[in-house]
Order: sequence, then structure tokens, then C-alpha cells
Amino acid sequence: MFKFFTNKKWFAWSLGGTLMILIATWFLVQIDVQINQWFGEFYDALQKALTVPNSVSLEEFLSYLYTFAKLAAVYVLVVILTDYFTSHWTFRWRTAMAEYYHDKWNEASSIEGASQRVQEDTLKFARIMEGLGAELLRSIMTLIAFTPILWMLSKKITELPWIGQVDHAMVWVAIIAALGGTILLASVGIKLPGIEYDIQKEEAAYRKELVLGEDSIERAKPQIVLDLYGGVRKIHYKQYFHYLYFNAVKWSYLQGMVIVPYIALAPTIVSGAITLGFVQQIVRAFSRVETSLQYLVRSWPIIVELISVYRRLNEFEKRLELNSAQKSFQKI
Repeated sequence: MFKFFTNKKWFAWSLGGTLMILIATWFLVQIDVQINQWFGEFYDALQKALTVPNSVSLEEFLSYLYTFAKLAAVYVLVVILTDYFTSHWTFRWRTAMAEYYHDKWNEASSIEGASQRVQEDTLKFARIMEGLGAELLRSIMTLIAFTPILWMLSKKITELPWIGQVDHAMVWVAIIAALGGTILLASVGIKLPGIEYDIQKEEAAYRKELVLGEDSIERAKPQIVLDLYGGVRKIHYKQYFHYLYFNAVKWSYLQGMVIVPYIALAPTIVSGAITLGFVQQIVRAFSRVETSLQYLVRSWPIIVELISVYRRLNEFEKRLELNSAQKSFQKI
């Protein structure tokens, strides 16, 4: 699965491409930092304009909007180009995997489901890694960039409701809330990876019988197909049940987190110690840090699928190595 990073043929793409993606992601995070600063300045100007008539000129107000438009335009352009390059990068990863399996096909052809591993699972693995990998990279870099900003902004937040004075309170609220949610969701969804793996096994057995039935009237008899489909139905219903309570916990947590920063800021807001622009700036920084820390929570369903694909490909490669060793032994 990781020949892409160990085969010299792919070093230009695996190492050079990774570096390009890192640079582009960091650049996007820096633009987001500038946008966060813009939010503070813009909402302060907005508050001033609404409080004191004509205190902000039309030209000054429009200049704020023009600044945002420039930042947003650069952000959108870099996102589009980065996504395009990342798609090519992950397809090269898939190609490296496919070529390895093609070279081993004499050992692979006797393994049940080999064609599905080589075609379908390499495609799934590449697509999942593209989405999860890019999001993980963004989360890490966003955390690196915004945590110091939130730490600095939190100096003005001197009190938490029901708790009292806590230095740099918003940083600790973000960390505790995000890690608590991650542990909670991981505990609730611990059975999902195994269920996804079982689904793929049941689906593979059902599909194989139907494919064999295309070439032989002795296969895919109605009762056999019905029994296989019964297994498919049973495991899917099991998955639906487990996702029912998992999603209930997940969405309750995510929706509840929307008001957490405002609860934490409540004593400072009602005391009038900060401006509207500062509230927007710190809430946005809090959201960036919190969302980065919630990477596992937000990505768990996709991670479940990745674990399933990884297990199937890992088993497939172990069988390849075993078959190759057996053939080498027979030649001796």
C-alpha cells in the first residue's frame, strides 16, 4: 500500500508532491489567519458605524469589503489548484499500488476477490486518503497557526461562568471540549469499523456468486442468492442501528458546541469589556482550533471505511507474500 513512498520511481511525486501540498496548505492557513484579523477590524468598524452615524465613511467601509474580496479570491484560486494537484498526486499513489499488484498477478489470481482488491479497493483507498489526508494536513496546520492567536486573544477573557478566573480560558475550553467529544464519539462508534469490514465480506460473497452465475447455470441458484442476500441485508440493518445512536450523539455534540464559545464569553460580553469585532475574531479563532481538534469526530465515518479498506488490502498483500514464498519454495 505504501510502495508509493518507498519506490524510487515515485519519489518525484511522493516526496515532491507532498512538499507542494504542504506549502499550499500552509499558504491557505495563512490567508485564513489574515481573514480572521479582517473579521475583527470589520466588525469593529461596523459597530462604530451603527453606534455613531457617519463615523465611518462609505469609502472606508467599501475598502474593508474590497480587502476581503482580494483575500477570498486568492484563497479560492489556491484551493482549486491544490485540489487539482492533490487528485493527480493520489492517483499516482493508486497507480503505484496497482503496478505492484499487476507484477504479482500470478500469485494474486488464485486469491479470492483479487480483482476487487486491485481495482475497487485501490480506488477507494486513494480517494479516501485524498480526502482524509488533505483534511488532516489542514487541521494540523490550522491548529499550529490559530492556537497562538487564540492564546493571545484569550488574555482579555478573565472569567468563565460557574468556574471563575482561568488564564487563557478559551484555549482550555476548546481543548477540553474537543478532546472530550473525540473520546465520546470514539467510544460510541468503536464497533463501526468491524461492521464495515463485515459488510464488504458479505457483499463480496454475494457479488461473486452473481458473477459466477453469468457463466454457469449451475451457479447463482435462487435459494443460494437469497441466502447470500439475507446475509447482506442482516449486516446492513446492523450497521443502520449502530449509526442511529452514533449519529444521535455526534450531531447533538456538534450542535451543542456552536454555543460553547458564547457561553464561555458570557461574563466578558455582559460586562462590556470587549467589542463586537473582538467577539467575532475570538469566536472564529476558537472555531478553527476546536474544529481542528475535532478531526476524528468529524471524519469518523470515513475513517471507518478506510480501516475496512486497509484491512482488506493488508490481508491481500499478506496472501501475496505467502503465495510468492510458496512458489519460490517449490522451485527449490
